[in-house]
Amino acid sequence: MNDGAPASLSTGQRLHPAGLLAGFVGGLPQLLFPGAAAVYGTRSSDLGALPVIAGVLLISLAFRWLRWLRFRYITGPDDVRIEQGLISRSARSIPYDRIQDVSVEQRPIARLLGIAEVRFDTGGGSGDEASLAFVALAEAQRLRELVRAQQTGVVAAEPDDAAEAVPSAPIYAMDTRRLLTLGFYSFSLVIFAVLGGAAQQFDFLLPFGWSDLAQLWDTAEQRGVDLTQFSRSAQLGGAALVLAALVVIGIATGIVRTVLAEYGFRLDRTPTGFRRRRGLLTRSDVVIPVARVQAARITTGPLRKRCGWYALHLVSLGGEGSGEADHAAAPLARLDEIWPIIAAARLAPPAAGQVFHRARSAAWIDGSLLAMGAAALAGTSLWAVAGLPGWWIGLAGPALVALVAVPRGLGWWRTRYAVDAEQLYARHGWWRQQQLIARQVNVHSVSLTQGPLLRRRRLANLDFGIAGAALTFHAVPLETARAIREQVLALAAPVDFSEL
Repeated sequence: MNDGAPASLSTGQRLHPAGLLAGFVGGLPQLLFPGAAAVYGTRSSDLGALPVIAGVLLISLAFRWLRWLRFRYITGPDDVRIEQGLISRSARSIPYDRIQDVSVEQRPIARLLGIAEVRFDTGGGSGDEASLAFVALAEAQRLRELVRAQQTGVVAAEPDDAAEAVPSAPIYAMDTRRLLTLGFYSFSLVIFAVLGGAAQQFDFLLPFGWSDLAQLWDTAEQRGVDLTQFSRSAQLGGAALVLAALVVIGIATGIVRTVLAEYGFRLDRTPTGFRRRRGLLTRSDVVIPVARVQAARITTGPLRKRCGWYALHLVSLGGEGSGEADHAAAPLARLDEIWPIIAAARLAPPAAGQVFHRARSAAWIDGSLLAMGAAALAGTSLWAVAGLPGWWIGLAGPALVALVAVPRGLGWWRTRYAVDAEQLYARHGWWRQQQLIARQVNVHSVSLTQGPLLRRRRLANLDFGIAGAALTFHAVPLETARAIREQVLALAAPVDFSEL
């Protein structure tokens, strides 16, 4: 990004005026706390909170209008220039060859108004370099096609409207049944965290507080209602009902969140990569250039794998606008649906006879013994300080050891690696199982690391520097690790990464 003196306000283009309404409505949640404070602070006033709330809204709208009035963007022959600022003016110049991704996003209000937010991502690791919120939808498509044409040297045709007239079959899409299945697997209890946070922030608006609940419990006991006197079967039945309610709420929350995020998921093949569209309320439209794909990540879990379901993410130089380093390409798919997408991304699945090497068990044994020793020492110290009975350490000690050893053992069992002539493969995780596939020419660096335990066993970890991905081979024999490092560096060293 280059800074320079701002140009005259008479040059460039303004954002769409309907964006004022969309931004104002989208910013209302930020005014929720001041509004609640106004209601609470003026509860004894004759005028009430309405004049204060109206004043806050008018001031917010005035500032948005001033910012809109002083905002310009210019599409030049070499870069996109953005000028903004009320008192202190600033100008950003983003060269076309540095823009790695242009995404178009429409939130609910923006979709109603026919406008969109355009985000330019340069892959700098700090999110979006700049964004235009909001422009007309046709202008958003024009900007994306302009950047694509400047990067490829091909003059852009009239974008996407003509292409949409004759839709082609997507390379991957999600129907309603698959969407609900994904929601079932996306079990979440985040709704309780949201309600709990809201209850703490707005407890003064509630008809009762937490102290009132405790007082209600005490009152019930004073009147002879002792909840502990219920039969064992009644207590177990109540606990089962609570557990069943949590499961139902968790599944329902996962389904709602999934439908909102993934509704209408469609992945199309384009001449230069992929185009992904998804979202029920907020509609996003992202182009993923194949040349920027660094690796593919396939994830699953014990239950999903048993049912044959996997998820595919493409690790790209330009990640999601939210800061993620990868793009969801197939949130719920079979392997025979995933491999064609990986092939289109210029990667390849492991060969049928590909041998995966497990991380050496000696490293797991040494680490587990050390961790179990620390757990046993902590348990003994707690027993001595707290003055617990002697039998406690006999039960808690093995429990702590098992709590450390079992997850480590399951993780070690799933940790494997493989290398062929062109690609690297790494598998890890026992609950959230992942497989990472990367081309060796995309590796920027290779680090061979040894701690005291690995050095004692003549083992090493290999860390491969890949943009947006963490790929590690664990507990590799030292000679094998050195040979892999030399092979990868021999392929990656001659590569000019500015041309990828």
